[in-house]
Amino acid sequence: MSDIMLKTENLGITFGGLKAVQNVNIEIRRNQLYGLVGPNGAGKTTVFNILTGVYQPTYGSFYLDGECLNGKSQETINHKGIARTFQNIRLFSNMSVIRNVMVGLSNQPEFRCSPFTSMFRLPRHFNTEVRMRERAKEILRIFGLEEERNNLACNLPYGKQRKLEIARALATNPKLLLLDEPAAGMNPNETADLMDIIRRIRDEYDLTILLIEHDMKFVSGLCDEITVLNFGTVLAQGDTKTALNDPEVIKAYIGG
Repeated sequence: MSDIMLKTENLGITFGGLKAVQNVNIEIRRNQLYGLVGPNGAGKTTVFNILTGVYQPTYGSFYLDGECLNGKSQETINHKGIARTFQNIRLFSNMSVIRNVMVGLSNQPEFRCSPFTSMFRLPRHFNTEVRMRERAKEILRIFGLEEERNNLACNLPYGKQRKLEIARALATNPKLLLLDEPAAGMNPNETADLMDIIRRIRDEYDLTILLIEHDMKFVSGLCDEITVLNFGTVLAQGDTKTALNDPEVIKAYIGG
């Protein structure tokens, strides 16, 4: 088995002649915490959209655990093992906290029921529901959200909504978890707590995690390697401290 979980080869996409992302080459090892950083408009979320099937690459390829996923649908890519969160929180706001996580769990074969079983409320339907609720509570416990489980998602404070979105993504049982600015809008205490949670789920669930983040302290505290994008191209790559201290990276962030 290869040690590489995610690999991109000359990955790129154009929109009406505009090269939004070009020649991105990344290798992320199994169980690694990896950062994708860069100024606003650098192409980071566009890369996430390619990796999750929202966009199809114009050229280049990407591989999950050695399998090329070019041309696959969002649903297929999720079933293959890639889950994500978004810059702008996308929860089922009028559903309970636990139901949001159960939506993620419904992706897994062990919790599926036939339409006939569910329609006629057969015992298997209720047994599956009980098991899903217990599994959802286990996941919520990791994020400190178990006591909030029956509240509506829209009534959670912002920081807890961020955590719930990660919990729902985790419920799909991914190999690779993509986190798009997970600490955005959090206060320092919430950010420190989130760092601990990300480390914990990486270890307990044997996950590989790729994250976008503007908080460089957060990135430095979590990621051993990063790729820095600027105007859709790779500006620097490698261990976090060296890459962030690259003169071209500093120039891209502060101008000059």
